[in-house]
Amino acid sequence: MGDLGRRLAARRKELGLTREETAERAGIAPGYLRYVEEHPEAAPGTSALLRLANVLRTTVPHLTGGGLGAPPGPGLAGRDPRFTELDPAECRALLGGHGVGRLGVGTASGPVIVPVNYTVADGEIVFRTVTGTTPSLAPGCRVAFEVDRIDDAFSEGWSVLVCGPASTVTEPEEVGRLMELAHSTPWAGGGRDLWVRIEPRSVTGRRITV
Repeated sequence: MGDLGRRLAARRKELGLTREETAERAGIAPGYLRYVEEHPEAAPGTSALLRLANVLRTTVPHLTGGGLGAPPGPGLAGRDPRFTELDPAECRALLGGHGVGRLGVGTASGPVIVPVNYTVADGEIVFRTVTGTTPSLAPGCRVAFEVDRIDDAFSEGWSVLVCGPASTVTEPEEVGRLMELAHSTPWAGGGRDLWVRIEPRSVTGRRITV
C-alpha cells in the first residue's frame, strides 16, 4: 500500500465503513477503490479525491499527506458550534484500547508534555519508555494524560483528560501480560522496557460539534 492507500483504508475503518460502502457513496467502483488502496502507483483524479474526502469526512490534503507537517485544526471555527461535556463512560470508550496520547509530567524546569504510545489495561493507562527520558519521570508523581481527535474538514473534535498517580510496573508476569496486550512497539523505537501505569483518579472530556 502507498501513503494514499493507507490513509484511505485507515480513515474508512475509523468510521466503520466497508470498501463497498465507501465506493458506493463516493460514486466510484469498489474495484477501483481497492486498486487505489492497494497500489502505490495509483493516482486518482481531483474529482475522485474530493468525493472520497467528503464521504470520509476529511480533506484531500489529509488523505494525500499534504498537511502532515502542520498542526491539526488549521481551519476556521464551524458555524454555530456546540460544546458539550462527556460522561465518564463515553470518555473511557474514546480512550479505547490503544493509540498515541500526551503525557504531562513535572520536571526540574517545569511541566513538560510529550507524546507516548499507550494501551488501556484493566481501565488504567499503560505505556513503555526508557530510564532517563521525560516519560520515565512520571512514576511517583500525579500526572495528566490527554487524547484527542480533530476533524479539520468539519471543525469538530473531542478530547479526554485523565489525571492520577503514575507508578512503575515491575512484576515480570504483569510486564509479560502488558507486552501481549500492546498493539505496537513504541513509534520512537529503541529498547524501551520500562513500563509505567497511570491510575485514572479523574476522567473528563469535552466535544465540539457543528
